[in-house]
Amino acid sequence: MPEECLFCKIFAREVPAKEVFRDEEIVAFEDIRPVAPVHVLVIPKEHIPSVHELTPAHGVMLARMIQVANGIADERKIDRDGYRLVFNKGPQAGQTVYHLHVHLLGGRAMAWPPG
Repeated sequence: MPEECLFCKIFAREVPAKEVFRDEEIVAFEDIRPVAPVHVLVIPKEHIPSVHELTPAHGVMLARMIQVANGIADERKIDRDGYRLVFNKGPQAGQTVYHLHVHLLGGRAMAWPPG
């Protein structure tokens, strides 16, 4: 675990977060600066700086992250009207924490194109 990684510290429970899901490999928590009525971050235990560093070996972990996000969408009842799953890579895309995470966004209409 990189000492400076906020999300590694959240996974290790060294930094508090409003968790909505946890198992041995994945944690999901409320974003502290939500941009939608539902804004949850889903992170893996493994420190991966961004989506760009994913390899085929990460396939099961990535599928599990999406499965967790889908389950939270069901629980929050945003599955019927729709929701967005977002991975950001780098500063121009808005990535501020360099630990792989997916944003679950829903509860309002989303514009297209994003950004």
